[in-house]
Amino acid sequence: MKRESPLTARTEQILCSIVKSYIETGEPVASGDISRLRRFHASPATIRGVMADLASDGYLHQPHTSAGRVPTEKAFTAFVSQLPSNRVMSAELDRIRTSLENASTVEERAERASHLLTGMTQGLAIATAIPGLGQILEHVELLALGGRRVLMVIVTNDGLVRNQVVTLDEAVTEQELTSVRNYVNAEFGGWNLGGARMELRRRLDRANAAYDRILQRLNSLYDRGLLDLGVEPEVHLDGAANVVGFDLHLTRDRLKDLLLALEEKKLVLRLLDRCLESAPGAAGLVRVQVGLGSEPPGMGEMSLIGLTVTMPGGTAAKFAVLGPMRMDYAKVMSAVLHVGRAFSSLPA
Repeated sequence: MKRESPLTARTEQILCSIVKSYIETGEPVASGDISRLRRFHASPATIRGVMADLASDGYLHQPHTSAGRVPTEKAFTAFVSQLPSNRVMSAELDRIRTSLENASTVEERAERASHLLTGMTQGLAIATAIPGLGQILEHVELLALGGRRVLMVIVTNDGLVRNQVVTLDEAVTEQELTSVRNYVNAEFGGWNLGGARMELRRRLDRANAAYDRILQRLNSLYDRGLLDLGVEPEVHLDGAANVVGFDLHLTRDRLKDLLLALEEKKLVLRLLDRCLESAPGAAGLVRVQVGLGSEPPGMGEMSLIGLTVTMPGGTAAKFAVLGPMRMDYAKVMSAVLHVGRAFSSLPA
């Protein structure tokens, strides 16, 4: 078995030029195309020899005998590794911050971020805010929806809002809900949510078995998740229509399956977790995953560029752009970095 050697600086430059040419044209790259680039000062025969070695090492493949070479997933990965990923322009940062700062909640800000990323990249943008364990309660709202249904709204001090509709065992009045809301806000406003739930459970357990109707309502709401942010986070996707224009070589039915799969929140969250998993020193840095596997169909020909930023209170905000493997990586990496930095720089 042949042992692969590290790429020399010259070979890496040639490989990057091949990838750039393929990104721009979508056509197989011939040795003559590269030899005409003045910076290499090499004949087509010399370039052809380098390309043959790159193909032997798995960086290029030849779709047809007479065709040029096409970069593989391995080539795109090598190309991305030499791109700068932390260059921030203050003017661009200010522009994005202005677009985000009028949002009243973290969720609204995340939704705006997905719109911005789509406009900047023409890709499929994803943004989500995932509550941390240290969320601090600002206040709760409780609204009767008729019958036995109640809307519970939890607002944390970093602007995160979570809504949940629950069904109680019996009907509840607005007056009863107002009493419960006032009690919770007065007693637990400013508390860590985990600590607030523990203390509330302790107080309910110590209450007399014949406690009054308001405590009964409070107990019922507690059992249905009051002060609990364990619900799945919202996932904001924007630009799904752009997927139709991606160079994915999919049949109509397989493209339809891909679009349907991307509507599944759990699948998208798993994809973000897998591609943006934490690594030492990686917090707040752009990460690139070239090739996303075979499930759902078409993901193998796509790349994901994203990052995770941590907000005050522990909320993890994740931003990503999905695009074809033949995308403008430098442009998308810059867009993701600027949106993430602008998002995390705003006050809660």
